[in-house]
Amino acid sequence: MSVSKAQMKTIALSFPGANERPSYGKPSFFIEKKFFTRWRDEEDSIVLIVESIDERDMLLEADAETFFITDHYKNYPSVLARAARLDTKTLRAMLERRWRKIAPKKLVKESKVAAPSPKRLRPTRG
Repeated sequence: MSVSKAQMKTIALSFPGANERPSYGKPSFFIEKKFFTRWRDEEDSIVLIVESIDERDMLLEADAETFFITDHYKNYPSVLARAARLDTKTLRAMLERRWRKIAPKKLVKESKVAAPSPKRLRPTRG
């Protein structure tokens, strides 16, 4: 279980609207003009934006060997993930959540990225 820098780049650029360009002088990935993710050479980790600081804190508590933050990220809904502890399936799933949140609605609707299947509700008989 491990994600290489090349695998991370391939996964990030596989999402519709993805592009690579520098952010604060570091190679980063965007969906259209919105920050998506980036690789941190400092500790071979991946920057992941999550829904909230509560979600980030839950990840930190649930798996501190994989997820961590630095002082720079303490006030942001972001978490760092050690690439050596992630697999490509988990990375893709986490990036897909972010992509669905920031991609233009039209792009999401037209996309072939698998949508989460809604639970079917069955009428109750009474």
